[in-house]
Amino acid sequence: MAKTVEGIAGLEALVGEHLGYSDWLEITQDRVNTFADATGDHQWIHVDPERAKAESPFGGPIAHGYLTLSLGPVLMPTIMTVTGVKMGVNYGCGKVRFPSPVPVGSKLRLGAQLDSVERLPGDGAQVQMTFTFEVEGAPKPSCVAEIIFRYYE
Repeated sequence: MAKTVEGIAGLEALVGEHLGYSDWLEITQDRVNTFADATGDHQWIHVDPERAKAESPFGGPIAHGYLTLSLGPVLMPTIMTVTGVKMGVNYGCGKVRFPSPVPVGSKLRLGAQLDSVERLPGDGAQVQMTFTFEVEGAPKPSCVAEIIFRYYE
């Protein structure tokens, strides 16, 4: 069940804490193909299961790294929601790495840590979190990213 955090003060109280893990999400070939169509990235390691099985070092098709990263807005609400704000926006990313693949058919989850909250002039705050995407049973994370949000009260 997602944590509910009340406003910027509630976020400030959680600095340094691991917020928890999302539900598991199965990564389907359909999702990968849809992402390929949306981005124009039709590299065979993603969209050609037969060739990927025969030729890739991963033994089959894998999700795009940026598909993995883009699942943050799908998975984060199962960890935490922020109430008492007018809006929140994605502001950007710091360091992003893709240490291991996300095989099609695997299950992926997100772990989130709240790293910092910096008050902005007026009624806002910049919040940095570390997102760690994990494939069920994999020894290393699939994506680790510093994610920056801005919230406004």
